[in-house]
Amino acid sequence: MIVKQDFLNKLKSLGLNSYESKLWLALLSVGTSTAGELSDIANVPRSRSYDVLEGLEKKGFIMTRLGKPIKYLAIPPSEVLERVKQKVKLEYNEKEELMEEMKESELMKDLHILHNTSSNIQEQKDLTGSIKGRDKIYTHLNTMIKNAEKSIILITSEEGLDRKNKFLGKSIEKANNKGINITTYISSNNPLEKYKNLQKKFNLKYTNKVDSRLCIIDNKEILIMLHSDDSLNEDQDVAIWLNTPYVSSAIQNLVKNSHN
Repeated sequence: MIVKQDFLNKLKSLGLNSYESKLWLALLSVGTSTAGELSDIANVPRSRSYDVLEGLEKKGFIMTRLGKPIKYLAIPPSEVLERVKQKVKLEYNEKEELMEEMKESELMKDLHILHNTSSNIQEQKDLTGSIKGRDKIYTHLNTMIKNAEKSIILITSEEGLDRKNKFLGKSIEKANNKGINITTYISSNNPLEKYKNLQKKFNLKYTNKVDSRLCIIDNKEILIMLHSDDSLNEDQDVAIWLNTPYVSSAIQNLVKNSHN
């Protein structure tokens, strides 16, 4: 049985490696079979088939039928998906509980001491760093917004505003509730009707004089995306983070002056 690599890659989201995917697909295609038969169908070495099938059984993808020779029975994909969802939820809840416990642990206290020590050493220096991958960029951006004390300036595209509302919306709402001054510039000539419901939340301003993707926090911390949204792979998105009041203030003034 020939299976396209793209199809196998998609099955990774269910937690399966290459051999597991091939044997599971082979079993789905025949319903029930022995390890040897599945090995031939899936083109998986027989020496590995038994261990892999045992792993699939533990994960809840297949069942073992009683009798000799041992045969394996495919579980309907819809049921498998539900089992995977439950497992993911359970793992998430366990990790969340662990993270909550760590907040007040001695380990966190020691880590904070280390960080504060290094911060005191570098407090007179401007800090910079690069971030690659849109998911990591938005995670860092979310942290910046949560830590904002006075002001948040966002410059984005229409597509970027949709993403920011999805991934940063709750943090933006909390910032509004804290009285933080928020301004969001969109690269467009005219107000867009479809974003009318976000006007108050993001304090939208439309301008054709600024075409960038960046965020300035408290006039001292800035995150600059290096690429436009056009045909950009999310994994290739890159941002530069700077904790420097001198540069942040200069860019913020340029943005405000260009809008006036």
